[in-house]
Amino acid sequence: MSIPIFTVDAFADRMFAGNPAGVCLLDQAAEAPWMQDVAREMNLSETAFLAPHPGGGFDLRWFTPAVEVDLCGHATLASAHVLWESGTLDAHEAASFHTRSGVLSASRRGRWIELDFPAKEERSAAAPAGLLEALGVGEPAHVGRNAFDYLIEVASEDAVRAAKPDLAKLAAIEARGVIVTSRAVSDGYDFVSRFFAPRTGVPEDPVTGSAHCALAPYWGKKLGKTEMVGRQLSARGGTVRVRLKGDRVMLGGQAVTVLRGVLV
Repeated sequence: MSIPIFTVDAFADRMFAGNPAGVCLLDQAAEAPWMQDVAREMNLSETAFLAPHPGGGFDLRWFTPAVEVDLCGHATLASAHVLWESGTLDAHEAASFHTRSGVLSASRRGRWIELDFPAKEERSAAAPAGLLEALGVGEPAHVGRNAFDYLIEVASEDAVRAAKPDLAKLAAIEARGVIVTSRAVSDGYDFVSRFFAPRTGVPEDPVTGSAHCALAPYWGKKLGKTEMVGRQLSARGGTVRVRLKGDRVMLGGQAVTVLRGVLV
């Protein structure tokens, strides 16, 4: 067995920034327990597994070190980057992925890659017991919930930066994760965020494309914009361009390969 595997920094224009993802290129579909073992060994927030789809394009699945997930932006970005860089897919051809969240696509836009993802709009919701205490961000400006996550708007960019959640308590909240966000004051950005998902084995995700499927429509309504730039304020940091298109969100980012290897 010689299976190509890569580590790619996604939503980054240089190495050691953005969100690292594993990308595994398979000749055919693999068993879920094996993929989970590989993801646990890689120990990244997500590892993506690509296999040729019978009707064209690729089957794509994403695993954290603990579970399989339904949607992942940065590992999809990394997957498209690897397909083009490795020559598996022609540089001018769009990538098509068959996933748990339907068919997703990726296209090259110069040095940027644009993902076509479903919008995951949140709705106002009551904070469950323990959530705000676990976050420790004070009185929120808004609490919302979508199919995956809670979205908490706080007073300022400084409050987003300063958040130091109790991850053990946060893991008890029944949701994939929690998005903390505010309007941006830093030049060049419209909004900022952080994303915590200890329940799925990711204490803090460096840059979360799928969270921007909720952030884009949320801030689009508040700011009256259809095109915006988000900045995720993790230690590594990352930039996500978003563009609203009906019930879809276009996510733009860059990617850099850090490691190429072979699973033996």
